[in-house]
Parts: sequence; C-alpha cells; structure tokens
Amino acid sequence: MFVRVNRFIALYRAYKDSYVCIQHIKTVMTLQTLIVSQQVNDGNEPPSYQEATAGYEEMQVQFAWDDKAIRQTFIRKVYAILMVQLLVTVAIVGLFTFCAPVRFFIQTHPSLYMASYLMFFSTYIALSCCGELRRQFPWNVILLVLFTLSMAFMMGFVSSFYNTKSVVLCLGITALVCLSVTVFSFQSKIDVTSCQGILFSLCMVMLLCAITLSIVVPFGYVPWLHAIYAVLGAILFTLFLAFDTQLLLGNKRYTISPEEYIFATLSLYLDIIYLFSFLLQIMGGGRE
Repeated sequence: MFVRVNRFIALYRAYKDSYVCIQHIKTVMTLQTLIVSQQVNDGNEPPSYQEATAGYEEMQVQFAWDDKAIRQTFIRKVYAILMVQLLVTVAIVGLFTFCAPVRFFIQTHPSLYMASYLMFFSTYIALSCCGELRRQFPWNVILLVLFTLSMAFMMGFVSSFYNTKSVVLCLGITALVCLSVTVFSFQSKIDVTSCQGILFSLCMVMLLCAITLSIVVPFGYVPWLHAIYAVLGAILFTLFLAFDTQLLLGNKRYTISPEEYIFATLSLYLDIIYLFSFLLQIMGGGRE
C-alpha cells in the first residue's frame, strides 16, 4: 500500500528530532563541565551544584516556551491549509454530484479519471519521498495544489455514481468523525503514536482482503467481503487520523518536525479523504 509510505517517514523524522534534542542537551552539559574543570585547574574553588547549574532551569523553561510557540504556529498553519484543501474538495464533489451536465460529462470520459490518478500518484510520490522538494517554496505549494485538485477530481468522479443523499450523508458523518477524533487527540492522554504495531497489523489485514477481493471478483461479486473490507478501511483511517493528529501536536512519544507542515497536511488530508471513500462504499447507494 504505497499510500502509507509516509508513516515510516514520519517515524524516522520523530526519531531524528529526538536525537537532535538529546545532542543539544548533552552539548550544554558538556560546556558546563568544561567550565568547572577550567576553574579547578586555575586553582579556584569549584562551584557548588547550585552555582554550576544556575541558569539551566531558566534555559529549559525558555526552550519549552519557544518550542510551544513554534508548535502552535505550526498547528495553525497545517489546519489552515487543510481547511482550504477540504473546501476545494467538497466544492468539486458537490459540483459533480448536483450538476447533471457535469456529471454526465465526466461519467462518459473515464480517461479524465486516469489522468487525475496519474497526477495524484506522481505528486504524492514527490511530496512523500523528496524531503528537500516538499520544504522548498514555492514548489511544495505548487505540488500540493496539483495533488489536492487531482484527489478532489477523483473523489468527485467516484461520488457521481452514488445518489445525492448518500454523498451528503457520508460527508456529514466524515465531518463528525473527524471532529470527534480531533477533540479526542487534543484532550486524551492515550498515546496513539505508540500503537504502530496495531496499525501495521490492520494494514496487513486490509492488504489480504484486497488481494482476496481481486481474486474473487472475476468469478462473482461478494457483497459481505466488500463490506468487511470497507469497514476495516474506515476503522484503519480513523486510527490513522488520530495518529497523525497526535504527531502534529508534539506532546506524545513521537512527533513531527514543524518544518514538515506540507507533509503533515498531506497526511491528514489523505486520512480524511480515505475515510470518506470507505464510508461511501459502506452506506452509499447507487444512482438510479
């Protein structure tokens, strides 16, 4: 499942940020030790513990406040970009669902879907695997815009085959689930970022279900197997939404660097889009 490559990248960056912080603290302590040693060599009486560590607590407090301010700015930036992405996506889905001429045009030109999928795949790989590129302005913004438009077009194309009530209902449920998961992630003491094993196991189960479906479908459609696959997908990406939200907050075991606002936005956006698509498969009714 190539869409989950960014999880491993996020974990790597969390380890990297923790390592840099530890090295910074070690450097400060080493400098203080050298100062004490120099004073002893000069014949001066070595300072007490309180004198040697004077100012260290103040430095820690200042560092914590600076980190908190940077993290809050980072969170606001990510959610501002995410809101724009979701508004564009909802607008395109609404256009393809409610406007009959547009719906008829895209349904009779499936090549447009393939073109948007190719754009989605190429921009996703570029933003996920090229760290320097996604941190380089304005190329990161351009790629993110292309990625959002391609994904919005794909969701609009898929939604056009479902009846209007199903699409509106799934949009509402997705919004409620996202709001609930976000509030839970902000308030809960449960560390979802430490549950990579559970998420990996669910990914493997989904992969097996997908392989089974691909083998069985040519011989006949199995509704209950597809329903199980869709339910597992909705649960999995709800958990991934909580996982990515807590990575964003930075107050759990693993965090994401404030420099990676494009990557954080990309992860949250994909979680919400995939959640909506699986809910549509579960509760969506075909258009007559």
